[in-house]
Amino acid sequence: MVLGPMKSGIVAAALVCLAGSPTLARDLVIGVEAIDYSPVYGVRDGHFQGAAREILDAFAVAKGHRLTFQALPVKRLYAELGRGGIDLKFPDSPDWAPALRQGRSPVFSKPVINYIDGTIVRAEVSAMGVEGIHSLGTIAGFTPFAWGERLKSGAVELKENSSFEQLLRQVQTRRIDGAYGNVAVALNTADSIPGMAGGLAFAPNLPHVVDSYRLSSVGAPELVAEFDDWLGKNGKLVAEIIARTGAEKGMH
Repeated sequence: MVLGPMKSGIVAAALVCLAGSPTLARDLVIGVEAIDYSPVYGVRDGHFQGAAREILDAFAVAKGHRLTFQALPVKRLYAELGRGGIDLKFPDSPDWAPALRQGRSPVFSKPVINYIDGTIVRAEVSAMGVEGIHSLGTIAGFTPFAWGERLKSGAVELKENSSFEQLLRQVQTRRIDGAYGNVAVALNTADSIPGMAGGLAFAPNLPHVVDSYRLSSVGAPELVAEFDDWLGKNGKLVAEIIARTGAEKGMH
């Protein structure tokens, strides 16, 4: 699914940078996950949006690039990245899905957006230990690394779903004990569902990972280097986007 453009005040403000940009403008295809992971990133009504979209748009306009966002299932994104079907992938991490990389070694950017991947449970049991989790839900294609040993031993059963909202509803109705994923996304989603706000919480005592989303490329490492240079010079702009969108909610 090729996504349509999104109007952005950040993009409009950055147009002034075009005239002075020394880089060669390119048409770039960025592979993104075909899910709604708002407010960090997500596909909604045929558009890629969120903090990541604003950051990538601001970079592209400053450098004169033209972006097309291609939304694909998580597993297919790795195949497209490896074979050159997409120029860049967001998000990515050196720790993710080594078995799906088909022997191709991407180049990764510096951290773009920080996150906690953790377990969301009913608020009244948020202090529970690992013994309280027997079934764990996650987005299809995602791997809950922090729960690796207990999943391998069979102590915890993994259940996948294509919708984060549905995972949270399963936690609320006790069909699963917890949902594993980005804490900012989970809390934002829960707050948007009638009757769920305040009913779910991040369980800090359960296994979790603190990491960062990055941009990656196999065939165009020079673009990653260019992005890193832009990122280093525009920290204030990036921080403002992250704060305004709540993309790092739960981190502090």
